[in-house]
Amino acid sequence: VQLQASGGGLVQAGGSLRLSCVASGTFHSIDIMGWYRQAPGKQRELVARMTATGDENYADSVKDRFTITRDSAKNTVDLHMNSLKPEDTAVYYCMAYGSLVGKGWSPGRSFNSWGQGTLVTVSS
Repeated sequence: VQLQASGGGLVQAGGSLRLSCVASGTFHSIDIMGWYRQAPGKQRELVARMTATGDENYADSVKDRFTITRDSAKNTVDLHMNSLKPEDTAVYYCMAYGSLVGKGWSPGRSFNSWGQGTLVTVSS
């Protein structure tokens, strides 16, 4: 399963950006899609994720500023980022967790895929 992310860039503090990610390949289903980020010198951390049933999780640092949306029919997930802060600067990674195809198109083994990362830089 391949993930292609886009939408990063340079923005001033207080500005907005939208990241988009699309999953492709052969799979049975995607249970979770989301976004993680990694700032220089720091570990990768969860930003936001959404299950197939619509349950959402956000990092405390982005609540009320970021919104995750997902189109399960198109296998896409977007991250709408508002009121950006310099501390949001990081490489953002799209992720997907789900099931590959098993016998008779039943769910097979699970997969956990990552996109290539897109850089978001917020200037002060």
